[in-house]
Amino acid sequence: MKLNKPWNKPAPKGGPKTKLNPESIAKAKAAAKKAGRRYPNLIDNMRAAAEQREAEEGK
Repeated sequence: MKLNKPWNKPAPKGGPKTKLNPESIAKAKAAAKKAGRRYPNLIDNMRAAAEQREAEEGK
């Protein structure tokens, strides 16, 4: 199974954007710190946004 990296894929067409709330930003920063980085990267932010969307859909 070949996995495509997110930066090699074209941007999704349309759809709502997900603005990270303070809780999601904190999760992304915690993931970066755990990985030894000072700031969250694209993957940290994508994971935090996905968790935020799932939580909002569950409400």
